[in-house]
Amino acid sequence: MKKSFISASVATVLAAASFGALADGPSFYGRFDLMLTSSENSSTLQSDTSGVHYGESGTYLENNFSWLGVKGSEKIADGIEIVYNAEWGFENTSNKGTSSSSVFNSRNTFFGVKTVGGTLVFGRKDTVFKNSEGGIDLFGNTNADMDRMLQAQSRVADGVFYYSPKIADLLTINANYQFDDNNETTTSGDGSSQYAVSATLGDKGFKAQNYYAAAAYNKGINGIDAYRIVGQVKLDQFKVGALYQQSENVLNSDIDGNTYLVNVSYNLNGVNLKAEYIYDDGGFGTYFKNISGVNMKADTEATRAVSDVSISNIIVGADYKVAKTTLLYGHYAHYEGDYKQAGAKIDLDDDNVFSVGVRYDF
Repeated sequence: MKKSFISASVATVLAAASFGALADGPSFYGRFDLMLTSSENSSTLQSDTSGVHYGESGTYLENNFSWLGVKGSEKIADGIEIVYNAEWGFENTSNKGTSSSSVFNSRNTFFGVKTVGGTLVFGRKDTVFKNSEGGIDLFGNTNADMDRMLQAQSRVADGVFYYSPKIADLLTINANYQFDDNNETTTSGDGSSQYAVSATLGDKGFKAQNYYAAAAYNKGINGIDAYRIVGQVKLDQFKVGALYQQSENVLNSDIDGNTYLVNVSYNLNGVNLKAEYIYDDGGFGTYFKNISGVNMKADTEATRAVSDVSISNIIVGADYKVAKTTLLYGHYAHYEGDYKQAGAKIDLDDDNVFSVGVRYDF
């Protein structure tokens, strides 16, 4: 049944693409993104990568969230448009399963309306907390994504999402809410509402302004309460950015921590050179979870015994567009740290990760 549904869905997407080529209407888009990775402890690899055992070294082919989608809008009255988006991620490397549910997964898929008062959509989408990052995540969608060190980078379903128009070509106010009755067993564990709000200033693409800033709050989604502040500025060929996030376990507010990120990129004749440093004392990211075996989003005897977390991450890399559609990239990432459990200091295994990849957008 699932396989038939997915096949029909893909056929619909392809039909929409053909229609879009003949007239105004839905547009078809997609991405292929593959990466070859050598990792000392395999703690930060994409979760669907075949054959990965945390704590063991290896060389792997990784899929960095390749996807297919169709999107569009339709004017139904003066100042009112219907907007829609249907997007599927597809797995083109993993050998973890051959069923349609293993190959395809739902990404940003929503339906709504756009007016002069803003855009309101319903469905599955990245939270406004996640989107508040702007362009700060220089190594996003790879094994060096900043979610290896922090959390609440969530895509959620059964929600309503609001995005204000850009006020004075400068400020936006955004929010999303997950319907309580669709989330009877919530990640917060007590049935409380889950939502996120954000405010952004400037332009993350540095076209209207040469700066971007954001403040955001996440309540309950992904099992944490968190707030963050983001800032990035473009200075000639340089882009400099910083992020601060405070996170706490929704089940036990005594389990909390802070994450600090700074980075810089420089465009050298089309080659984008990048460097980033992250320090974390909370342990909510996947590196800490995969190496220590402790999930800080739970409220267990093990998590309550954790203290004095100290983790650092240094990443250097570069990317280059060989064509408008094709990007070559590579990076080296180093992770290290320690923590105390029941007062005893434990050193985390270092991880050194080398990756090269190619991305094709259409």
